Amino acid sequence: MPDESKFGTPWQDDELDAIVADYFVMLDADLSGQPYVKSRHSTTLMAQIGRSHRSVEFKHQNISAVLEELGLPWIPGYIPKKNYQNSIFDAIDRYLTQHHAVLEMAQPVSTPTPTPTVFVESPTPTKGDRKIPAGLNRLVRKFDPVERDYLNRNLGKSGEAFVLEVERLRLESENCRDLARKVRWVAHEDGDGAGYDVLSFEQSGRERLIEVKTTNGAARTPFFLTRNERELAMERPTEWQIYRVHLFASTPRIFTICPPLEDAVILRPETWRASF
Repeated sequence: MPDESKFGTPWQDDELDAIVADYFVMLDADLSGQPYVKSRHSTTLMAQIGRSHRSVEFKHQNISAVLEELGLPWIPGYIPKKNYQNSIFDAIDRYLTQHHAVLEMAQPVSTPTPTPTVFVESPTPTKGDRKIPAGLNRLVRKFDPVERDYLNRNLGKSGEAFVLEVERLRLESENCRDLARKVRWVAHEDGDGAGYDVLSFEQSGRERLIEVKTTNGAARTPFFLTRNERELAMERPTEWQIYRVHLFASTPRIFTICPPLEDAVILRPETWRASF
């Protein structure tokens, strides 16, 4: 039974630590395909901390919302809700600091197999300079999803291989088998300096220069763009485009971003080249 004295009161650190730890147990089971029952976890947690079912479920959704901001997967059924209690940021910080391997828990064992559903582009997120709480902002800076994705070469290569097959299947489905055979993984065959990763084609035969940006996180997870990529986007705006691959470890989806990039995303400088 819920502890009535806790109704309407802020969650304490020990309660938050308990629900965050249990959430990650369920998330690990979900990602690894192991069976688990959310209601049993909730019942056990309610008995442990004395919170109501409604309060526990809402806090699960808060955790999902924070993980989405961190570019991490979240448990299906616990749709992110962003009415945060600020102390949830500290609880997730404590857990991730002690369990750093969790940040890589969503890595796919192998490159997912494209299906016809990936031809249906997911909606492109709308551009907006969102304001997020200071505590969440500190958490995102500490466990930066952009830096993690950028440094994860296996993730990047897997995403490029995925898009390579997506494009071949797309052209074959459009009865352009000759063009499908010409699709090339440029970044793998020629190196990363071209300003795009995959050479594909329109039905007309016009080149499609695809820069692949892959994340295991949600659609709004930010990403890095190099100077070379941006310059090529300006030089060849009718051919160059970004394929943003997201939710890669679970249910890969793609949306595209075409030049001018400033119409779709907010570009900010992150690093500078220092010379003498």
